[in-house]
Amino acid sequence: MKILVFVETAEGKVKKTSVEAVAYARSMGGDVVALALGEADKSELESLGKYGASKVLHDPDNRLSHGIIQAYASALSKAIQEEQADILVMAGSTLGTPVAARVAARIGAGIATNIVSIPEVAAGEMKLKKSIYTGKAFAWITLSSAKKVIVIKKNAATIQEVGASVPVTAFQSGVTDGDFGTRITSTEKATGEILLPEANIVVSGGRGMKGPENWGMLEELAKTLHAATGCSKPVSDMGWRPHHEHVGQTGVKVAPQLYIAVGISGAIQHLAGVNSSKYIVVINKDPEAPFFKAADYGIVGDAFEIIPKLTEAIKAAK
Repeated sequence: MKILVFVETAEGKVKKTSVEAVAYARSMGGDVVALALGEADKSELESLGKYGASKVLHDPDNRLSHGIIQAYASALSKAIQEEQADILVMAGSTLGTPVAARVAARIGAGIATNIVSIPEVAAGEMKLKKSIYTGKAFAWITLSSAKKVIVIKKNAATIQEVGASVPVTAFQSGVTDGDFGTRITSTEKATGEILLPEANIVVSGGRGMKGPENWGMLEELAKTLHAATGCSKPVSDMGWRPHHEHVGQTGVKVAPQLYIAVGISGAIQHLAGVNSSKYIVVINKDPEAPFFKAADYGIVGDAFEIIPKLTEAIKAAK
């Protein structure tokens, strides 16, 4: 069984979710080939061998650095054919998921998205567990097609070093001008040292912070934890925080190892954006706040007293 993994990059750096995809593919067994397109740091690509890739392909064509879905689908379809891959694995994202759908349609593959566990394989069929209803439930689906496309959810695999770096092999994707019928005219990037979709830890605040002037304590906590900052929808709507920090069903959906919610009541729309987090800590002075029902750990108390003490305790522990 040969597995191709699509590796997403940002400013030349391999995304953590793509490293998870390589680790996921390695856990399935078989021969794992990773493919990166466009600008990418050579040493980072080589390091994918440590996580299970036996071969790393790279097409440095700069036209492939801009997330054009049609072009990515063409390149991946060609790689699947040339490498004689049975399965394509990739991380779910605003780019990865639509690319996966196009590739599946091109090669006649069965596709499964939002996958959260290693598949069970028997008699050529593959049974997979997927997250549904914004993480409130799970469904089991079976892929019986010869070719399969699997899109995994963040944290579906544990990243572990299992080997050594491998050399990068040049790959000619053969994309043509016809693959670039869509053109990106401008891009607005979120600012900050750590961006929400890639963060392992997120510190988020709600209306309980009482105003934008009080956000300094959350930023200090986030800096101490090397975390990203987020907020609830009402906070971004009121202009207290930028809209790219809005976490929730209509904002950014996150799946960090740790999500800290401060002064957020826990409306269902917010929960839909964070319920894939491994651990949720809620700090709220209202013991009846709905968020406590979804929390792994809860602190009932005044955030203006708790956050500074928590920050100092973490600094002391370091």
